[in-house]
Amino acid sequence: MENFTMLQFFEWYYPADGSLWNHFKNEAARLKNLGIDSVWLPPAQKGMEGANSSGYDSYDLYDLGEFDQKGSVRTKYGTKQELIDAIAAGQEAGLQVYCDIVLNHMGGADEKEVVPVKEVTPENRNEFVSDTFEIEAYTKFTFPGRAGQYSQFVWDYQCFSGVDYNASTEQNAIYSIQNQYGDGWQDVLDLENGNYDYLMLSDIEFRNPHVRQELKNWGEWFVETVHCDGFRLDAIKHMDPAFFNEWLDHLRGKYQKEFYTVGEYWAPYDLGSMLAYIEATDKRVSLFDAPLQANFFRASKENEHYDLRTILNETLVETMPELAVTLVENHDTQPLQSLEQTVEGWFRPLAYAIILLRQAGYPCIFYSDLYGSKYTDTGNDEQEHEITLEKLNVLEALLYVRKKLAYGTQNDYFDDINCIGWTREGDEHENSGCAVLISNHENAAKTMFIGQQHAGKTFVDYLNFVQEPVVVGEDGHAEFRVNGRSVSVWGVQNG
Repeated sequence: MENFTMLQFFEWYYPADGSLWNHFKNEAARLKNLGIDSVWLPPAQKGMEGANSSGYDSYDLYDLGEFDQKGSVRTKYGTKQELIDAIAAGQEAGLQVYCDIVLNHMGGADEKEVVPVKEVTPENRNEFVSDTFEIEAYTKFTFPGRAGQYSQFVWDYQCFSGVDYNASTEQNAIYSIQNQYGDGWQDVLDLENGNYDYLMLSDIEFRNPHVRQELKNWGEWFVETVHCDGFRLDAIKHMDPAFFNEWLDHLRGKYQKEFYTVGEYWAPYDLGSMLAYIEATDKRVSLFDAPLQANFFRASKENEHYDLRTILNETLVETMPELAVTLVENHDTQPLQSLEQTVEGWFRPLAYAIILLRQAGYPCIFYSDLYGSKYTDTGNDEQEHEITLEKLNVLEALLYVRKKLAYGTQNDYFDDINCIGWTREGDEHENSGCAVLISNHENAAKTMFIGQQHAGKTFVDYLNFVQEPVVVGEDGHAEFRVNGRSVSVWGVQNG
């Protein structure tokens, strides 16, 4: 069985020049050759900021860069036809293509409505601080630029459970909409803020059967239009898990296709909530391993004071590896973003070795680590910051080792605070087998078993950090070395 690897093919600061779909189309064959098997693309629909929108502020799900809405025809990433062509090119190259689905909220409504609401305490959404009163809210979506093509569904306040802006008074607060489907929030598993149903903009009301049907209709249209292989689900901790059970079952049943699905349930220090979501969705959905990413972040900040033996503790990949998508970074954890938790540059190769070269988990590479990125943004101090994320030069070598060598029985040596390692003994893949050693402090060495079938073979560091080769002893053991604050990946010379 081959090792599979996913690539997140975008980052938050990718230029809003309409080039991403064509960029992916042109890169697809090279990505496959590098060892990438699946690609996660950003939200394709028109956002409320039009061509400047990253897609997470959904305006019109049916506008994939086809209609003159919100100031442009194309989206930040290109046109509808460019998207369709890019996905086809990716599949032609042998890649699976997963599309980002944003169904928690909508923004940029076309009209205001008078809406009955109750205001709630932001820190405890279950605590009402007013009786029912009326506000003017941007909750009516008529999509005049699309003029009813593909769907004539009109969204109004009965389709939403909450908003955060009263247009008549120009006040910001969190308002629970008192619609015919409920006088409070929807049931979600996450208990942060009492109930974390409301995240942003106009929060979609999944208790409305017309909404659920419209989103199933849209799902069919989307699949038949772009022909994607799976989905990345945005902001699922803020949604009733029963909705995605229904939505995924509908699409999987209709098309008799798996539609591999990974969800963003971002709970860095709350593995229990993530496991509860997996139970509530009966393992229909994989999840990004937020606790593992948080461990990487802490390890990179704490340097030699971090106990590397605990790097996998309280993570999804340790607890339920078959549903863990492991990652080092994503668009939300980038500098100056809402979930900023950026792994320091020195630790990134170490973290990638952990997600790529161990047996468990489905690793996801981040765009900026493969391509690099440079951007300017305004931080909390209101000052302009220029940020550069250098391309991770060892990433292609790690991908090669994952695809060619990292197979077979895994032997762990998590026996030192500052130096951990493991070996993969290899299998029927030619010259397979490797040894990995990680240090967060000083130069180190560790004797590890890699299998008697490798006796007498010369192993070299595929990352070229340690120059001297190692010869495996007759008993299948060898002493492998690593430089301080580094990682070395040992495989058969000329393998």
